[in-house]
Amino acid sequence: MDVTANLDEVLRIAAFDDGGQGGNPAGVWIGDALPPEAEMARLAHVIGFSETAFAAPAGEGWRVRYFSPESEVPFCGHATIALGAALARRFGDGRYALALNAAAITVEGRVDGERVAASLQSPPTRSQPAPAPLVDAALALFGYTHADLDPRIPPALVHGGADHLVLALNSRAALARMSYELDAGRRLMNGHGLVTVVLAWAENAQLFHTRNPFASGGVLEDPATGAGTAAFAGYLRDLGWPHGGRIEVVQGEDMGMRSRLAAEIGPEPGSSIRVSGSARMMSS
Repeated sequence: MDVTANLDEVLRIAAFDDGGQGGNPAGVWIGDALPPEAEMARLAHVIGFSETAFAAPAGEGWRVRYFSPESEVPFCGHATIALGAALARRFGDGRYALALNAAAITVEGRVDGERVAASLQSPPTRSQPAPAPLVDAALALFGYTHADLDPRIPPALVHGGADHLVLALNSRAALARMSYELDAGRRLMNGHGLVTVVLAWAENAQLFHTRNPFASGGVLEDPATGAGTAAFAGYLRDLGWPHGGRIEVVQGEDMGMRSRLAAEIGPEPGSSIRVSGSARMMSS
């Protein structure tokens, strides 16, 4: 079936907002069948948000694909939260099964006035130490040295539906001064198969501040990143970090788009992470 997706059919939803402010804007398109790949890529580029989710009915659930302005990504957390909000508004509160390119997940939505509380169950997680040459290159890209790293959370390659590099920093000031050149970041991330880099600072064992450069998708930085949060939470479990079963993440502050995410961490290694937040409808 040849389906044309029109710009005016796309919902604009800010996911992981903080009290009705901030959050990460995502596009959501829902139709009877997915448009051709080129059409989805074109529309995502025109919309210009870091991701747009496209969803169509498939069996008892929904087939979902995610596109950034420059590429398709295997999993996007904030666009999944936005999709959960859109499904809850259209079809009612509940849990919806989603079939991604390489994983099966769920998203829940519960309408509460103008906002929607939403939670996703991520794909399985895994982590491994990051190669030293990649760490050195990433530190140089963002203007850091090894002295800026938190030794309690060593650099790692992490996965929770998409691949990320984690660099944990030892101060909030270091996190705030992050800067880099987009094309150089694109080359580094694409060259190592990374969707984003998760830069994190631990205020305490259960509260983290993060930033997420997303040069692979043509976006300098994301204000809220559910996929990166899921992968990072899985890594904390692998490390034996004293997370107490849950972490809170503040992201987007340095962009003026403060966002809040929560991740529930079960005890089983490699198992899914539940990432929750709220979403609000945006004007077109």
